[in-house]
Amino acid sequence: MNRVILHSDINACYASIEHALRPELDGIPLAVGGSVEDRHGIILAKDEACKRAGVKTGMALWQARQCCPEMMVVAPRMDVYLDFSRRVQEIYGEYTNLREPFGIDESWLDLTGCWAAPDGEAAAREICARVKRELHVTVSVGVSWNKIFAKLGSDYKKPDAVTCITRENYRALVWPLPVEDLLYVGRATSARLRGIGIDTIGALARCDPEILRRKLGKMGYVLHGFANGLDDSPVRREDLQPPVKSVGNSTTAPRDLKCDEDARITLLTLAESVGARLRAGGFKTRLLSVSVRSMALQWCSHQLKLPTATNGTREILEAGMALFRQMHDWRRDGPIRSLGLSAGALERADTPEQLDFFGVAAARQKQAALDAALDGIRGKYGFASIRRGPAALDPRLGNLNAREEHIAHPIGFFGGH
Repeated sequence: MNRVILHSDINACYASIEHALRPELDGIPLAVGGSVEDRHGIILAKDEACKRAGVKTGMALWQARQCCPEMMVVAPRMDVYLDFSRRVQEIYGEYTNLREPFGIDESWLDLTGCWAAPDGEAAAREICARVKRELHVTVSVGVSWNKIFAKLGSDYKKPDAVTCITRENYRALVWPLPVEDLLYVGRATSARLRGIGIDTIGALARCDPEILRRKLGKMGYVLHGFANGLDDSPVRREDLQPPVKSVGNSTTAPRDLKCDEDARITLLTLAESVGARLRAGGFKTRLLSVSVRSMALQWCSHQLKLPTATNGTREILEAGMALFRQMHDWRRDGPIRSLGLSAGALERADTPEQLDFFGVAAARQKQAALDAALDGIRGKYGFASIRRGPAALDPRLGNLNAREEHIAHPIGFFGGH
């Protein structure tokens, strides 16, 4: 039996929700952005009018206003967006319990064998109409026999559209698209593929898989299969959560970071959040990555394999600083705007480990006790109730609450495999 997979995407999610809740702004270009006062002044989301004017996500507010002077910018309201997402999920839930969120605004739905919605395209159009009528936002829906092409379909035509990609038409619809349109072909992978003359999804599909393996490793095989529609990954049931693959935070600093001390205070805030979340989840990490965004809004990131798995704030901070110093030279690269810290290669915190002969274990136990005490105090009285000493060196940097205000929620496509 051919599967019937839908991928539904709320168009310009944050901005659309703000328009729905602020009818007085109808007809005015609207964007959701961070606080100018706290320097989180970038575009998080924009409506179609801003998009047509050239406004891009991640653009500084001052740059965006040059593209669209009449643009209205409102502060993000994550609690409102999460509530809308829940209400959209309730509509999806009337069609199937096989639905898998992919971020706050996207979901896959498996309607295979669903007696209430036997026709995928008809169900998609009905969902579009209901979301628009009941919640006053629009969705674009892709319909296909697999998750990869269903997502391509929801991206193919926006806003408020339904695109069906079938076994009969996928070569005509999908193969001419830029290779970057395929899920998991990011900037670095795209550069590698284009470097060997692969510019479209069709070229990727027709390439010798062994060439792709030599260029991309095992992921070459995966992407070759995706380009040819070879994807049998399941849509997880709504109450099944994917295993956590990584824990990360990032923040835009309230002022330019200009020296190692600035970076250390900011990374301390991030390390406290990442460490606390690892401990709360019962995990340790063996792989840290640090990302830096320059004043020109260019991102770069490096990663470091740790000699010993950890969830200790101090160890995470020291490893993060070592990695940061490797990747950033203040004289060469100048001030920076944002920092991110992420822990990957997670394992259970109770995994046995080799004991050392040099007293390191005793020092780690003391740090673990300190972390546990801080976690307990903050759990009862809030994050700001107690600070580590370095945070007091610069109150503006040290008062960032990364855990509650700057959490990154990565969702892995392969989490259910």
